[in-house]
Amino acid sequence: MDDLLLDAIDIARNAGRTIRPYFRSDRLDIHSKLNEADIVTAADKASEAIIVKSIKHLYPSHSILSEEMGAENHDSEYRWVIDPLDGTTNFSAGIPVFAVSIGIEHNGTPIVGVVYDPVLDELFTAVKGQGAFLNGTPIHVKENNRLDRAVVSTGFPVDKDVNPDNNLDNVARVLPLVRGMRRLGSAAMDICYVAAGFTDAYWEMNLHEWDVAAALLILDEAGGESYRFRDNRNISVIASDRNLMRQLKELIR
Repeated sequence: MDDLLLDAIDIARNAGRTIRPYFRSDRLDIHSKLNEADIVTAADKASEAIIVKSIKHLYPSHSILSEEMGAENHDSEYRWVIDPLDGTTNFSAGIPVFAVSIGIEHNGTPIVGVVYDPVLDELFTAVKGQGAFLNGTPIHVKENNRLDRAVVSTGFPVDKDVNPDNNLDNVARVLPLVRGMRRLGSAAMDICYVAAGFTDAYWEMNLHEWDVAAALLILDEAGGESYRFRDNRNISVIASDRNLMRQLKELIR
């Protein structure tokens, strides 16, 4: 697993170097996917290309699931789950909150997680059973049992314009009870910020495996908890420490 971690780190850093020149440039070539809230840029595609090429070179028998490419399945115990640019809307708007996310599973169990923020050069990593780290320094969730002292983050599904099940009811219940609420725009970063103790909790609905595969392992290894509060909106998850989790489960649905 250590070799897999080192290779995943190298790949994530290379992908980060690939996308940086596109940021705040006129070369984004933005296209919509499901709707105008769901977009892809030239940077997403360039990052994915270098990640997939590197995996195929180093581990040609491994399976890959990537946001833009979809699934490439082999008869392998290992699968790489990739978001080549998590936070594309931020990226396209020139907002510096985005990341490269790479998770590795063995027989369906997450074993390696890497989330790289190329703007701040912050590298969140975890190997199953070995703790979580930010640029090599151990990280832990914040111990907090008071919602009124909590800074939390959330997000909204891409079909928010046509589906009234769009998280606004949860926001209305949680917002009055917390110190502050943020919308960072990158699920991987949201979860890693909880893992590092920068924020206290995060929730969002209608996510996908590539959004959370790496970050949820990092959260778990940092002593945090995750809870899937819905089973009818793809991946709908709460991330926090154990104390706030009990309170958030009663509010978020």
